[in-house]
Amino acid sequence: MISRLRLVSRHLVRPVPTRTSFQTLRAARTMTTHNTNQACCSIPPVQSSYSPVGSFKSLGSFNKVYVTGNNPTNAIVCVYDIFGFYPQTQQGADILAQTLDTTVYMPDFFEPNDAFPLSRFPPKTDEDKQALQDFFGGAANPPETVKKLTAFGEFLKGNGAKKVVVYGFCWGGKVTISAGGANTPFSAVSIVHPAMLADSDAEKLTVPLAMYISNDEPVEEYEKIIQTLKSKPFASQCEYKNYTNMFHGWAAARGDLKNEENKKEYEDVYNRLANFFKKALA
Repeated sequence: MISRLRLVSRHLVRPVPTRTSFQTLRAARTMTTHNTNQACCSIPPVQSSYSPVGSFKSLGSFNKVYVTGNNPTNAIVCVYDIFGFYPQTQQGADILAQTLDTTVYMPDFFEPNDAFPLSRFPPKTDEDKQALQDFFGGAANPPETVKKLTAFGEFLKGNGAKKVVVYGFCWGGKVTISAGGANTPFSAVSIVHPAMLADSDAEKLTVPLAMYISNDEPVEEYEKIIQTLKSKPFASQCEYKNYTNMFHGWAAARGDLKNEENKKEYEDVYNRLANFFKKALA
C-alpha cells in the first residue's frame, strides 16, 4: 500500500503545462472515442469565473453533499479530486444537471477531515510530502471511500432514483472504477484524468465505462483497459478519449478555465460525459 501511495503522489506532482506548451501540444493527435454512436447533447457555456448554483445538504451518511439540479428520478454522483469542493468541479456538476435535467450529488468523502490544501500542492518540503502520504492513507483511503460511495449509491436508489451513475477525477477516478464491480448500484461509471490507473480494475467491471485520460496518465494501462473491455457484454457502450494535449487535473480543481485550450477541452469532456450518461440513464 505504501509503495502505491508513493506512486500516486509522484504522479500527482507533475507540473501544469504553460500556455506555450499548450500551443505546442495543440496539434497532438488524440485517440477517438470507442463508441461513435453518441446521443447529441449540448452543454451550456463554460465560465472562467464561476459561482456554483447548487446547495449543500445532509444526505445519507454524509453531513455535507453538494446537490445541484431538481429532478431526482435519476441521479449522478461525482467523486471530486483530493482538493475537495472547487468551482471548476462544481461547475461541471451544474453543467451535467442542467444538460440532462437530473440531479448531481457530490458528497464530502473526507469529512470530518479537510481536503488536501491546493496551496500545499505540489508538495515541496518533506513535511508536505509526508502530509500527502498520510492523507492517502487516512481520509482519502481508497477502499474505505469505495464503501462510502457504494453505500451512497444504494441510498439514492432506495430513495427513489431509478438509475444512478458516477464519475470521478484523479483519486476519485480510482475510487469510481473500483465501485463498478459485482453488485454495484451504478448503471455506468466514468473516470477523468484518473490516478492509479490499472487494467485489473477494468477486469472487475460489470457496467459500461467512459475513460478520459490526459498526457500524464500511463497510456499503456489505458490501452490495456480498452482491450480488456472489448470482451465485456457492454463493450459497445463504453467510450474513451486520450487528451494528449491536456495535463492531469484539467477538468477539475486544477483546471485553468482562463486558458482557451484548457477551456475548450473542459467543454469537450463534459459534453462527452453528458452524452455517455444520457444513454446510461435512459
